Amino acid sequence: MKINYSRSLLFGVTLFGLAPSILFAAGETEAQLLKQAKITRSHAEHIALEKVPNGKIRSGEIENEHHALVWSFDIVTPGTRNITEVLVNAKTGKIVEVSTETAHDQAKEQAADKAAGQK
Repeated sequence: MKINYSRSLLFGVTLFGLAPSILFAAGETEAQLLKQAKITRSHAEHIALEKVPNGKIRSGEIENEHHALVWSFDIVTPGTRNITEVLVNAKTGKIVEVSTETAHDQAKEQAADKAAGQK
């Protein structure tokens, strides 16, 4: 059987070039997620901060998690190195989850991200 290397190479390069487009199409953009949200980021921040007295939001994003559209906030509290993650349903405003990451948990997550090639 004769293999046409140039055709195989062209196919491989084309497929490799399309991979990011295919992956991007599979996930929704932030703009698409924002269109689905009924709760604004500002309102969701207020709801999240009610769960963490004296907390300050370090970061936040809208995402699909736990089969729901949520606002996810990392909240820091004075006097501790822990981060409290609060997920607020972006359609109902209800708290989906509250979890605490210790400094040890954060270091493990950063190491895992680095090993996976993320920053």
